[in-house]
Amino acid sequence: MKNKMLIIATIVFFLTVNTAYYWQGKIGIFLIPILLILIVVYLGLGVLLLTQMFILISEKFTDKSRLVNVILLAVVLTLTFFYPLGLVDFDTLEGENILIAEREGSANCMVTLKLKDNVTFKRRSVCFSVSENKGDYHLQNDTIYFDNTNLQSHGNEFYEFAVIEPSKFDKDGKNFNLICYSSLTDTVGFELQIIKNEMNTLINKKPSR
Repeated sequence: MKNKMLIIATIVFFLTVNTAYYWQGKIGIFLIPILLILIVVYLGLGVLLLTQMFILISEKFTDKSRLVNVILLAVVLTLTFFYPLGLVDFDTLEGENILIAEREGSANCMVTLKLKDNVTFKRRSVCFSVSENKGDYHLQNDTIYFDNTNLQSHGNEFYEFAVIEPSKFDKDGKNFNLICYSSLTDTVGFELQIIKNEMNTLINKKPSR
């Protein structure tokens, strides 16, 4: 029974880590406590691995079920160590990023906005918790308009449109910013630095949903 419980706990931990892309943006302020719990579980599984290895050696590898536990624990802990964000980059499965803009704030807070080739976008804000917004966008002349935005994790409003402008600080003409506006009356906007721009590849595409 103990062996089965250990195997179940190990598998649940592995699945939780590898599906974090889908759940961490939905739990808000509970993110940090959950991450701390996962760290404690990881360390606990590490202690169990050492214990099981010691017992297995003392038994001269005669217990096959214990051997399975050790192998499973070793594989899961090793993969988690080298791939703490999961084995699969789920972001690439949602479409190719043709524009990426980001802004770093205090305390290493980060806002990232990605426009994908299937005319969808994703905004991700990481600051003691993770919040996400998804939706569609369309181009009209030199303006990017955001449509069908999911507002559940970002209050009751979102950007209405955005424009690309040359950086005010780098005058070499090679650096650009994405200025997002909440409405036509918004004269300040929210500025993000563009780190990838392949918008020229977007031709006559429509939202995928």
